[in-house]
Amino acid sequence: MRKLMNWAAGIVFAASLIGFSSAQASDQTRLLAHATATIQDLKHDSFFGDARHALRGARAVLIVPSLVKGGFIFGGEGGEGVLLARNGNTFSSPAFYTLASGSFGLQIGLEEAQLIMFIMSDKALRAVERSKFKIGAGAGLTVVTIGAAGEAATSGNFQGDIVVWSKAKGAYGGLTLNGSVVAPASDDNRDFYGRRADVKDILANKVSNPAASELRAELRSAL
Repeated sequence: MRKLMNWAAGIVFAASLIGFSSAQASDQTRLLAHATATIQDLKHDSFFGDARHALRGARAVLIVPSLVKGGFIFGGEGGEGVLLARNGNTFSSPAFYTLASGSFGLQIGLEEAQLIMFIMSDKALRAVERSKFKIGAGAGLTVVTIGAAGEAATSGNFQGDIVVWSKAKGAYGGLTLNGSVVAPASDDNRDFYGRRADVKDILANKVSNPAASELRAELRSAL
């Protein structure tokens, strides 16, 4: 009887692990679906022409579908996103990331924003690939924004290391990214790909998951 009970307990434990793993995978799949929707929103935005110009020149793109104000890290703002490298007219597997800050400077009354960071230079991509990257003084990178103001949407501004498109509840948020920390979500990457993989391996397509195919196709269609 004891052997039977131990066997049953083992089955229940294994099932709970499978359920936990499935829940994690579902969270990542939902994030990819939201990232896909963000790209679709961008394509219907009046600044899409400028964003398309940035996308065509980008080394990589970091998509944060929901940047939430309050309740993320001790009352600050933050969100989860995915980073994909551009290789000609194709995009790599996605690496999962977090973006957090004490204050992103969201306009008063705006609680949530969509955010896309176009990584325009190798220097910026190397910075983002590191374990943690803090935007601001000392980073040695130029960050410009399209969408927040008409004067920002000029061809000269696409010479920045990072070009940001943001939108919050139908209005432009005017985000201030100085001090925000961008970091790989190692556990999410491991769960999604079934093994440990660093960002460079993911962006080099050394790991893959078919669940990312819709987002990669949506980005291709936006070029």
